[in-house]
Amino acid sequence: MRVQPAAFLRTTLPLGIESLRDYDSGRYHSIWLPDHMVSFWPDSIWTPEFTDLATLSPSPHRHLDGMAVAAAAAVLTTQTPVVTTVVDTVRRHPAMLAQTAVTIDHLSGGRFILGLGSGELENTVPYGFDFAKPVSRFEEAITVIKLLWRSDGPVDFEGEFYRLEHARLDTELHDGECPPIWIGAKGPRMLDITGRHADGWWPNGAYTPEDYAAKLTVVRTAAERAGRDPMAIVPAITQICLIGDDDEIAGMLQAPLVKSIILLLTAADLRQFGYDHPMGPDWRGVMDFNPVALSRERIIRFCAEVDTQAIRDIFPCGTPKHVAQQMKGFCEAGMRVFKLMEYGGMAGLEFGARSAAKVRETEDELLELVGDPALCT
Repeated sequence: MRVQPAAFLRTTLPLGIESLRDYDSGRYHSIWLPDHMVSFWPDSIWTPEFTDLATLSPSPHRHLDGMAVAAAAAVLTTQTPVVTTVVDTVRRHPAMLAQTAVTIDHLSGGRFILGLGSGELENTVPYGFDFAKPVSRFEEAITVIKLLWRSDGPVDFEGEFYRLEHARLDTELHDGECPPIWIGAKGPRMLDITGRHADGWWPNGAYTPEDYAAKLTVVRTAAERAGRDPMAIVPAITQICLIGDDDEIAGMLQAPLVKSIILLLTAADLRQFGYDHPMGPDWRGVMDFNPVALSRERIIRFCAEVDTQAIRDIFPCGTPKHVAQQMKGFCEAGMRVFKLMEYGGMAGLEFGARSAAKVRETEDELLELVGDPALCT
């Protein structure tokens, strides 16, 4: 399996759906679309005082429905798979996920990949969803989805979270094939579920090639135990990075929104690299993070306490050549599909203007390193 980049289509306003023409060119393995109610950027610092991005958009949370945008992408493209990265199984009932996935698969001509995850606090708790036992709920949701896809008639199911009584999904699968399922997973239980059920995998937290390889081994071992082909699971990654020369990187790291990357990491993640988390020793990253609830004072204190060297140590930072060299280690660890999320653009309009071009240059550098220059343009 060759190494390929993925394209990323924002599902926030302004949408930028006109980019799909470029994304459907054959360069990209797939087009990834997030599904959120809330972004990762704290409201309290999304103001002109802290970022000039706030002069263009009044909120970082102007999200559209990720599945609806995926359906639009399906009919506006002809060759590149469309992937949700990721839909949680807390906000959406698995019966609806099953039906919507089959719908988009028909719209795309069999190019839809259902990317799933167990959920995050900011997209669930503020809206009154039950966020208890998210992993158990997640596994049961996948069971329900697959039952509906594979059953020839009415389905009965009695679980801890879901109940089906003579439920049916009689809509034929496209070409008789279920849409692939990719899973965002990090912890041991989620990695085991991935190996038993998924066709592709992203780690939502693997910061070194060695850690990536170890987690991929867990996934493949679980697949083998389940009688599945472990090598058929596509290993992917969404990699936060900062791309620029030394002066640019130093400037990016002074921006509060870039410092906020650390809020996505757990205290345990930071301890592995020798750092204490400013949010305390029990901080669980996205499992605890509610960007609407964090006060201005708490975020200002957080930004003052962050050691930005941690960002340099954990995420690829540097020129396109340097970042590509760091990403090569993940390729050697088994990764085959990647999306570079260049967060330097969150430092402001000055940095954002060239962010996409720097990502493309870095992609080309990496493809040259791994011996697949045919995709470079």
